[in-house]
Amino acid sequence: MKKIWLKTSLALAVSAVSTYSLGNGIAINEQSVSGMGTSFAGRASAVNDASILYGNPAGLSKLERAEVVGGFGLIKANVDIDNANRKSSEGDMVPMTPVPFGYYASPIDEKFSWGIGLYVPYALISDYEKSFGGRYKGLYSKVEVVTLQPTLSYKINDRVSVGFGPTINKIKGKLTSNLNDGALAAVGGSGDAKVNIKGDDTAVGFNLGVLVDVTDSLTWGLTYHSKVDYTLEGRTKVSSFNGPVLGALNGEYDATLDFTTPETVDTSVTYKLDDKWTVYAGSTWTRWSRLDAIVVENENSPNLTIPGIGTLPAPLGTVSEELKWHDTWSYAIGTSYQLTPEVVLRTGLAFDPSPAENAHRTVRIPVGNRKVFSLGAGWSPSKDMTIDVAYSYLRESKASVNQPDRTLSAGPISANIAPGYSAEYRNSAHGLGLQATYRF
Repeated sequence: MKKIWLKTSLALAVSAVSTYSLGNGIAINEQSVSGMGTSFAGRASAVNDASILYGNPAGLSKLERAEVVGGFGLIKANVDIDNANRKSSEGDMVPMTPVPFGYYASPIDEKFSWGIGLYVPYALISDYEKSFGGRYKGLYSKVEVVTLQPTLSYKINDRVSVGFGPTINKIKGKLTSNLNDGALAAVGGSGDAKVNIKGDDTAVGFNLGVLVDVTDSLTWGLTYHSKVDYTLEGRTKVSSFNGPVLGALNGEYDATLDFTTPETVDTSVTYKLDDKWTVYAGSTWTRWSRLDAIVVENENSPNLTIPGIGTLPAPLGTVSEELKWHDTWSYAIGTSYQLTPEVVLRTGLAFDPSPAENAHRTVRIPVGNRKVFSLGAGWSPSKDMTIDVAYSYLRESKASVNQPDRTLSAGPISANIAPGYSAEYRNSAHGLGLQATYRF
C-alpha cells in the first residue's frame, strides 16, 4: 500500500523537474543573457557583466565600476507525445513563464569587490490536461528555488582572483495527481481521487570560484556550487475518495520531505584570438546521483479498515521512491565577434545529457539528451549601458516513458488504482532572453 501511494500520488517534489529549461535534470541556466548567447560555454571564465556573480564569483574582481544587471529568460516548449497507450496532451503541458534575475556589483578597492544576486537555479511548471492518460503518475507540478547570493571576490595578484558567496535558498512546490478510486468499487470507490501536495523550506549553501589569466589572451575559470539540503514542510491534501471505507483517507496531513539539490563543478576557458574574435569552451559536472531515493513522512495519517479483511496501519505514513539518477557531464562551445565597438555577436552549441534513465523515467521527468543552439548580441549605446539579447533552440532525443500498473491487494480485493502509462516523448523549446546592464 505504501509503495502504491508514493508512486501514484506523492510522486516526489524532486520528480517535478525543470523539464524545458536550457539546463537538464532539475537545473536551469537562465541566470545570464550575455552568457546565453554562447550556450553558456564561457560561464566560469567570461566576465561580461555582473551576472558573472553566478557563473564565477571570482569574476567580480574584473569589473571596473559599479553596475546593476536585470533581465529574464523566456522558454516556449513543445511536447510531442506519440504511441501513448492512453489519451495524452500534446504540445501544451508547459506554460510559458519568465525566469527573472538581478545583480549588483561594485569594486571596494584595488583588491576587493563585492556583489549581490537574486536568481532562480531550479524551477518547473508543467500542467497536463485533466483527462491526461498519465494523470495517475503526475498531473500538475510547480517547483521553484529562488536564491539570494551576497558575494566577495579578492584579487590575489594581476592574474589570479578568488571569490566566495553564501547562498540563501527558498524552495517551494506544489504537486497534484489522481488515483483510480473507481478500481476499489468493492469498498465504495467510484471515480478519481485527488492528491495535492504543497511544501517549502529555506536552506543555505555556497558558491566558490577561482579565475586565472593564464596568458594575456587565455583565461581559465573554475566554480563549485555546493549541495543544498532541504527539509520541505507542508501538507498533503487528499480528496474525492468515496464510501465509508475509503472516505476515511480524505483530509489534510502534515508532510515533510528531505531533498538535496546536487553540487556542480563548472569549468571553462575563454581565448581572445584577436581584437574581433573570442572563443569559449566549457564543461559542467553535476552530481545527480544524490537523487537516488526520496522519503516522505505524513503525520497523523489514518488507518484504513476494510470490513472482513482487516486494518492497514497508516497507509499514508512513510513512503519512499527510487529515482536512481546518475551523474552527468555537459559540454558547450561558443564564439563571439566584435562587429563594431558598440555591437558584439555571439553563438554557441551545448550538449546536455539527461540524468534519468529509461527504467526510471516518469511523466514528470520525460527528458532526453539535449542539444542547444544559441545566437546572441550585445549593444552598448554608451559606456554606461549595454543591452543583451539571446535566442536558443533546444532539441531532445526521443525519451520513452513506460510506467507499469500499480495494484492494491488486500485479502480478496485486488485493484489497479494507478493504471500504467507508456508513451514516447520528443521535446523541443525556443528560448528568448533580454538583459540590461547599467554602470555607475
